[in-house]
Amino acid sequence: MRTVSVETERHPASSFAVSEPFVERWLRTLVIVVLALSGFPARAEPNSKNVLVLYPYSAPPSFEVLKSTIRARIPGLINFYTVSMSNRRFEDEAYQESLAETFRRGYGGMKLDLVIASTYPVLQFAVKYRDKMFPGVPIVFFDVYPYEFERQKVWPGVTGVVVPLGMRETIDLALRLHPETNVVAVITGVSEWERDWLELAHSELLRHRDKVREIDIIGTPDDNRILQKVAALPPHAVVLFQLAPHDSNEGTFGYLEILSAVAQRLPTYSVYPGLGLTHGAIGGAYRDIPKDVRLTGEIAARVLKGERPDNISVVRDSDLRAQVDWPALQHWHIPESALPPESLILYREPTLWERDRKYFILAFVLIALQALLIMGLLWQRARKRKAEAVLRESEKRFRVMANATPALIWMCDTRGEIIYMNERRMAFTGPDPEAGFGAMWTAHVHPDDLDGMLQTFSQALETHQPFSKEYRLRRSDGVYRWMFDVASARVNGDGSFAGFIGSTIDMTDQKLAQQALEKVSGQLIEAQENERSRIARELHDDICQRLALLSIELEQANRSSNELSTATKRTLQDVRRHCSEIAVDVQSLSHRLHSSKLDYLGIVAAIRGFCNEFSQQYHVNIEFSETNVPTHLPGDISLCLFRVAQEALNNAVKHSATSRFTVELTATADSVQLVVTDAGMGFDVEEAKRNRGLGLVSMQERANLVHGRFSVESKPGEGTRVSVDVPLIVEKPETPSDTQDDHTASVTGML
Repeated sequence: MRTVSVETERHPASSFAVSEPFVERWLRTLVIVVLALSGFPARAEPNSKNVLVLYPYSAPPSFEVLKSTIRARIPGLINFYTVSMSNRRFEDEAYQESLAETFRRGYGGMKLDLVIASTYPVLQFAVKYRDKMFPGVPIVFFDVYPYEFERQKVWPGVTGVVVPLGMRETIDLALRLHPETNVVAVITGVSEWERDWLELAHSELLRHRDKVREIDIIGTPDDNRILQKVAALPPHAVVLFQLAPHDSNEGTFGYLEILSAVAQRLPTYSVYPGLGLTHGAIGGAYRDIPKDVRLTGEIAARVLKGERPDNISVVRDSDLRAQVDWPALQHWHIPESALPPESLILYREPTLWERDRKYFILAFVLIALQALLIMGLLWQRARKRKAEAVLRESEKRFRVMANATPALIWMCDTRGEIIYMNERRMAFTGPDPEAGFGAMWTAHVHPDDLDGMLQTFSQALETHQPFSKEYRLRRSDGVYRWMFDVASARVNGDGSFAGFIGSTIDMTDQKLAQQALEKVSGQLIEAQENERSRIARELHDDICQRLALLSIELEQANRSSNELSTATKRTLQDVRRHCSEIAVDVQSLSHRLHSSKLDYLGIVAAIRGFCNEFSQQYHVNIEFSETNVPTHLPGDISLCLFRVAQEALNNAVKHSATSRFTVELTATADSVQLVVTDAGMGFDVEEAKRNRGLGLVSMQERANLVHGRFSVESKPGEGTRVSVDVPLIVEKPETPSDTQDDHTASVTGML
C-alpha cells in the first residue's frame, strides 16, 4: 500500500504538526508529492482491485476497519492507496488545478476500481476533477454532514454515507447538565467551515433564546483577546468550543492551550470528540465512527462487485450518543444521574475494586481455599472421630459376639502372626496371656500335623483365598484334640488384604463317632463278606453238585430208555440242558458272591476272570490291563478293589448305554489304583450324591475301610471314570486321646 501526503485545509483531527512559514510548507508539500508519486507502480497486479482513499489528514485508525470490512466481502487481492490532503490553499482553484494534474500523472497508468473520499471538501475536489484524474471511476464518500450534502445535487456515479454533526444534541446536553445556564459562548475561528459551524450553532441556539443568550468569540489561536473575552463571561455561562487548526502543519500548542484554559474556567463542550473529550472539556453528542466506517465499507464492497453507485441509495446515519469525560464531570460536580440514558462515560478513574480487582480476587480465592481447607480438615476430623466411635462400637460388639460363641475365634495379619484370640481360644491353649499370639501358635499344633498346616496356611497367605483344615491342637491339660479350622480373608478399607479371621471348632467327638461308624461299617461289610462266602460255598459245594448229579441222571435215563417216545426223549434232553444252565448260573452267582481266585490266585487273576465271565454273560467288550501289580496283596485291599470293580461294571452295564469298557489296575511302590471307564452317556455326579445311591455309598465305604481315596468323574454325554487309590502301607491312626509322651514340639514361626 502506497501513501501520498498532499496537504490541504480541512476539519481538525486529534493531533497536528508544528506550524511553519507558508513558503516552507508549500515547498515541502511539493517535495512530498513528487517523491511519493515517483514510487507509485505503473500498473497494478492483474485480477486485483485498486482502491484510492482520500483523507483530509493522515489515515486514522478507522482505516483498518474500512479495509477489513471491504476484504471480508470481496474475494481476491485488494490494493489500498491512501492520500492525505491538508493545506490552507486548498480552496484556491489554481492550486486545485495543479493538484489534479499531479494526480493525473501519478495514477494515469493505473486502473482504479474505486475512489473513497472522506469529508465534503475532499469529495468536492474528487468530483470536480474526476474526469481529469480518474475518469469513470465510481466515488464513495463518508464523513459528510447533512448541511454540506444538502447544498449539492447528487452527482452521477457517487454514493456514500452522510453522518450527523450533533450540534443540537451537544447544546441540549450542555443545557441539561447546567440548567442554571444563561449564556452560551461560541468560540470559533475565521475559516469558511468554522463560519458554517457558527451559523449552525446560531440556528440551534435560537430555540433557547428565551432562556440563554449567545455570545460569539471569533479569532485565531494566536489571538490573546479570546481568553480575555472568556474571562469577562458571566458565572453561569457554558462554552461551545469550535476553534481548530486549519491544516496538519499548524501548531497544536495555541488552540489546545486555549481549550485547556477555557475548560478550567467554564464548562466546555464541542461537537468534535477530538476537542470535547480532551484538556478538561466535558464532552458532547458524537456519532459511532466505526459504525459509519463499516457502512462505508459495505457500500464500497457493493460497488467493487459491479453494482452501479446510482442504484445505491445514500445512507443517512442519525445515531448519536452522549459521551462525557469522567474527570470533567468530577471537576464540575455533575452527578451521573443527570446524564441522558445510555450515555457513555470515558476515562473514568477506576475504583478501588476496578484498580486492584485481580488482587482482591486472588485474596478472596486464597481466603476461600483456606476456609475450604479448614472446613475440610474439621469435617475430616469429625468424620474420623465418628468413624473411630463406630469402629470402637463395632470392635466391642465383635468381642462380645466372639467371646459368646462356642467356637475358637482368631485373627492374623498379612505375615500369618496371630493378633487376636477370643477368650475361649486363650482358655483352650492355657492361662498364659501370650500363649498362641504372634508366631507361637504353631507350638500347640501336633508335630505330625504341623507341616501340612503350615503348607496350607502359607499357600493361603500367598493366594488370599479362604481355606479349611483338620489338625490336632494341644489343650491346656496337654491332651490333643481334633480341630476343624475355617478361615476367610480380611480386607482393609481400601480393599487390600489384611490377613485372615478364622473359627475353630472341636471335632474330637465327631471323629470318635466317625471312627465308631467306620468300625461298625467295616464289621457289617466283614459280616456281609462272611455270609457271601458261606452262601457261595453252599451254592458251589451243595447246589451245584446236586444240579450236576441231576443232569447226569437225566442223561443216563435218556440213554437207557429205548421204549420212550421221541418227544419224551427230546423233553428229557431239554430238561437236562436247563439243569446244566442253572448249574452254570449258580456257579457264576457263587463266584460273584466270593471269588476263590481272589484267595488263591490274587487280585489280578480274580479281576481278569471276572471281566471274562462278565463279558460272556452280558455280551460286552471289557479291556483289562494291569501294571506292576503284586501277585498277592493284603486281603482287605484285594477284596476292596474286587468289589469296586464289580460294582462299577454293574453300574456301567445298567446305565451307560454302551458295550465297551476299560479296567486298569496299576501299582506303585506305595499304592495301587483301580480305574474303570466307559464312553457312555454319563451322569450328574452332584445329583447322584444327593440321591445317595447305594452303589456309590458302598464303594466309598469300602475305600474308607482301607484308607483309600475314591472318586467319580462324569458329565452328561461325556462318559464316566470311577477310580480308587489305596495305600499299600497303612499307618495305624492315632486315637484323639493319644498324648505326646516323649517329646515336645519346638516350632518356630511360620514366616
